[in-house]
Amino acid sequence: MARNRVQFQKGLSMAQFMKRYGTEDQCHAALVTMRWPDGFVCPD
Repeated sequence: MARNRVQFQKGLSMAQFMKRYGTEDQCHAALVTMRWPDGFVCPD
């Protein structure tokens, strides 16, 4: 199973985590960027 890139970020303190992912909008944006780094493209 692949490692969770968010959970295992080296050197990320709780304060840094909250700054990067502290709101629902920030978390959503980060997940979308991780899932679709080049933006969402319909496979059809």
